[in-house]
Amino acid sequence: MIEIRLHGRGGQGAVTSAELLALAAISEGKYGQAFPSFGPERRGAPVVAFFRVDDQQIRLRTNITNPDFVLVLDPTILRIVNVTEGLKDGGVLVANTKHTADEVKRELNLRCKLAVVDANRIAFEELGVPITNTTMLGALLKANPIVNPDSLIGPIRERFGRIGDKNVNAFRRALKETELSF
Repeated sequence: MIEIRLHGRGGQGAVTSAELLALAAISEGKYGQAFPSFGPERRGAPVVAFFRVDDQQIRLRTNITNPDFVLVLDPTILRIVNVTEGLKDGGVLVANTKHTADEVKRELNLRCKLAVVDANRIAFEELGVPITNTTMLGALLKANPIVNPDSLIGPIRERFGRIGDKNVNAFRRALKETELSF
């Protein structure tokens, strides 16, 4: 089983990202599970969402405390939350930042594998707003093809309707532009 914890802010699409991953996994015949963890948060407040995928039925219904991957949709979260808490040995942090992987590792004293992309820039250029959910999905799949990238295209287009193609473009750009530091 692969477990992912997603950190973002309300309105950025962390919950939607987890749901899209689950839809892609299910379309591939896998078992996918997505769920949020938030209370009375408002737009802009930190939120956490979770995603699991496996080839077998998933019976767990708990928050993910030891993820294989951590996906950070908002760069400011890196300074206010210990996003690598519980990250498994060999786990990967996938972060939205304008900084290089080496800069992020040095500044945050990270020892984990790292994938970085300037998702704010890509989202703004493709969508006109810095909503990074689909962009960060591209970064995640560059770090590890948990699902086939093509399996996300349909769910993205369906979820976003008339702006679906713009979201697909942001997703595909992140697949190309993400820097890996393994």
